[in-house]
Parts: sequence; C-alpha cells; structure tokens
Amino acid sequence: MEPSTSRRPAGRAPYVAVIGPGTGATREEAELARRVGSLLADRGAIVVCGGLAGVMSAACEGASARGGLTVGLLPGRDRDAGNPHLSVALPTGLGELRNGLVVGASDAVIAVGGSWGTLSEIALAMRTGKPTVVIGGWAIAMPGAAASEVPGVAASAEQAVDEALRRAGARPR
Repeated sequence: MEPSTSRRPAGRAPYVAVIGPGTGATREEAELARRVGSLLADRGAIVVCGGLAGVMSAACEGASARGGLTVGLLPGRDRDAGNPHLSVALPTGLGELRNGLVVGASDAVIAVGGSWGTLSEIALAMRTGKPTVVIGGWAIAMPGAAASEVPGVAASAEQAVDEALRRAGARPR
C-alpha cells in the first residue's frame, strides 16, 4: 500500500530516517551513509536516526557538514551518548524499541547496509507503509507482495535519496 503523501504539509521539509549498523558498520557503509546524509541535507531533508555510531553517525556527519538538521532518537536516557553530529539528541530510555520511533517520526526510510536492528526497522517501515529504500543491505519481500509492499533497492546514494524523497512526495530537484 503506497502511503499518502498528503500527511506531510506542502513546504515542510521531509524527515528521512537513515538506518543501518552501529558499531558493526563497515568503512564502505559509513562512506555511503555519509554521502546519503550530504545529499539529504542538500535537498533540504531532515535526517532522523538512532543517534549512535556507525551508519547513524556517518549520515549525521554528512548532513551536518552541509548545514543540515539531524535528529537522533537515542536508546538510553543519556543525551550525551549521542554522536557528535546530532543537531537534536532525544533520549528515549526505550532501548531497541526506539526503532519504532525512528520509523514513526520519518516520512521515508533509507537503509544503508544491514544488521538485525536494521532489519527490524525495515519491517516496521514496511508494516506502517513508510516509503523504504535499501542500499547495500537487506533485500526482502513478503511472498506475493505487491510492488508497493517491497522496499526499493538502490545502486547508489544518489538513487537512494532520489527514490526516498520521490516516494515521500518531496519536490523534485
């Protein structure tokens, strides 16, 4: 089921979650996430993430280097535990359950790489009808799923950002 883009008021910046491995992120995944964050900031999107290391930190670093806004929904209660590239750090005290908040606060989701936590966020995004694009990670589909129920798969950071923003109903460049 394709989500309604009318839920995001015209002119409001899209919120895009960038999800992926934390401490287990590879150098390639971090570089890809940094590029995704930069591109999202260049397009006026707000980066939302789990606020910690790895893909989350790299996406925030890329966005903040371009003057973008970054929001981290932290698993613990310590605001200072967030990565140094966050504009806003929100401690939730929810542990892994904060993955639902990351997805829920976003208009679209870009998954860079894959871990079990990433898979849970992809599942939550798909379950709630959030536009989801995967780059360099999990490629999954429910048996018999319609095209709108399958995460998009991107071959580059540019393609991932274009697809996520298009699916979220953002203005084209």
